[in-house]
This record gives sequence, C-alpha cells and structure tokens, in this order.
Amino acid sequence: MDFRARSIHHRSYPSNAGTKHLGGRERVDRISSRPKSIDRFVAKAGKMTDRGVPKYEHPLAQIQDQIGARVTVFYKSDVESIREVLMRYLRPVESRDLVPASEWEFGYFGWHSVCLFPAELMMPDWPTEHVPNFFELQVKTLFQHAWSEANHDLGYKPERGGLSPDQNRMLAFASAQAWGADRAFEELFCELHDPAKAT
Repeated sequence: MDFRARSIHHRSYPSNAGTKHLGGRERVDRISSRPKSIDRFVAKAGKMTDRGVPKYEHPLAQIQDQIGARVTVFYKSDVESIREVLMRYLRPVESRDLVPASEWEFGYFGWHSVCLFPAELMMPDWPTEHVPNFFELQVKTLFQHAWSEANHDLGYKPERGGLSPDQNRMLAFASAQAWGADRAFEELFCELHDPAKAT
C-alpha cells in the first residue's frame, strides 16, 4: 500500500473533530487539516542517518505527520486556552513549543503536538492500512500561521539551491515583525478585556 492511497482518505476528518469540540469558542479564526504532500512524504521517507542508513525502516508506520491539523486563533493567550480544550479529547504522545534556538534569532514559532489518530474519525469502510497511527496538531496565532505558510512556500526551494544569506535575513525580519505584532495585539487585548493581565 502506498502513501497516495492513504492520503486521499484524510483530507478533512481531523478538522471535523476540531469543529466538534471547539464549536462556539471565541477568537478561533479557522480549523483546517490536510495530508502531507506526496513529494514531501517521499523526501522525508528517504532521509538517511549520519551513519548512512535509512532513518525510517517503515515510513508509513513511523512518520507521524502524514496528516496535519491546525487551529488558528487570534491572540497568544488563545493558544493556551484552545490547546487545553483539545487535550481533554485527544491523546497526545508528545507536545512542544517550537522557538528559535537563541533569543537573538527569529524564525519559526508555534505549538505542536503529535496525537493518536482518534477512533471516532475512522470511517467503517476505510481499510485499516489506510489509517495512520498519529496525526500532528498545531495551534497558532494568525501571525504565526501567516509567517509559517509564506516561509513554507518561499523557504523550501532545494531545487534552486536554497536561499541566500540576505534572503534568510528577510525571512527572519518578517518573523520578528510577526512576533512583535502578536505581542502588541496580546497586550491590547489584555488591556481592553482583562486589565489585571496587562503587562
């Protein structure tokens, strides 16, 4: 069974579950899900370790982000409240905040969790071999979402030999602006709605 056959079954179901559990929540901009593209799956499945052996012996079973779901919220404080709601219903195997390695750097920011694929999303007519064991969940602010989508489109161009130093600096500059916008809107939100939390 190949990845193409598996991916066509899973274009909307994680987002359907998010809508079910987050319906009516304020400041949720969108809930979306998508399968990993075939090209990116093949590239990841073909990765080698430093010892020159395949990183994944069984890619269909071992690669955990074949399905990705994202909840996009307005403000940074919404990230925490929404992920708390989702974790009541999902079974995470790992969760982490992704930030640049140094406080002097700007780049990718976001909260990710790898969760077991919910049984409630499995359709009765799905072959079991088409159902992944896991999916990746992200909760991001509007600005984190916008930057990561543009970076994904612009920053991953191996066929062109990668980006120049100045082009990477431009991406970092845009990330810094998104980080600052998130902070500004969060502070304004707290001042207007919860003065006790305002910094």
